[in-house]
Amino acid sequence: MAEYTPSELLALVNASQVSAGDERVRAITARIVADLFRTIEAFQVTPNEFWSTMQWLTRLGQADMVGLITAGLGFDRLLDILEEEADQAAARAQGTPRAIEGPLYVAGAPSAQREVRLDEGNEGKGEVLVMEGRVLDLDGKPVPHASVDVWHCNELGRYSHFDPAQPDYNLRRRIETDADGNYRFRSFLPPGYAIPPDSPVSELFALLGRHGNRPAHIHFLVSGGGKRALTTQVNIPGDTFLDDDFAFATRDGLIVSLEKVERSTEYASLGVTGPFTHVRFDFVLQDALNDAEAVAASRYAAATA
Repeated sequence: MAEYTPSELLALVNASQVSAGDERVRAITARIVADLFRTIEAFQVTPNEFWSTMQWLTRLGQADMVGLITAGLGFDRLLDILEEEADQAAARAQGTPRAIEGPLYVAGAPSAQREVRLDEGNEGKGEVLVMEGRVLDLDGKPVPHASVDVWHCNELGRYSHFDPAQPDYNLRRRIETDADGNYRFRSFLPPGYAIPPDSPVSELFALLGRHGNRPAHIHFLVSGGGKRALTTQVNIPGDTFLDDDFAFATRDGLIVSLEKVERSTEYASLGVTGPFTHVRFDFVLQDALNDAEAVAASRYAAATA
């Protein structure tokens, strides 16, 4: 049996090969393994600490909370930053800022034409909100029959499909804009939310001395007209964690303005005349460089494709 020093073992692990494999995967894996070897050595990680971490990673996957960790450790925002830096380097015109998808998107929400009540079955659970606007291209022209997928948490900060107490697709809808790119919906102003207590994620954040709170926000996946699909979210002003989001996702240009309306008959088709909070927000889509950029899909679906 051969005896190795740590550096000899690392070299052997990264050099072992019986087929060509994938050059990029091999290079990335070699970097990750090397960094972990050095971390274990530098911090004198004990076997108990190492295997406790492996157990934690197993529980993290079983709890389907990997997406919370990637957001909380900044990876989701990093990917957005790098995409935007690539756009700037290529002199691509910018539209509405991206924001992270988060781990709680669900495809297949019920669809509606131009307007919808997002809050059906949730009456009286918050301050009534009417949000509307248009989907536009970079020249300010409307994108007709665009898709506006919208979702947010309930009054307790929980999302349908991940909260068994809620019906399927609660507070989730897909709106097809009209010929002028208009959309609107009725809902309620959602609260922020916190990572689940007594979970693998909360355990790590407690050890890091960090909170796990997100400010109030509403998610969107917007696409159509052959434009680049946009994943983003808007923030509600005044939230305590607006400038201290555990996912680092608050962005200039995505904090909406709230207008208090005492009475209006303009939104009677949504069953509201007042009082309510009104938000107007237009989504501006970039030009797509290829068909793949125009596909509206979750990050997992896009990665699989």
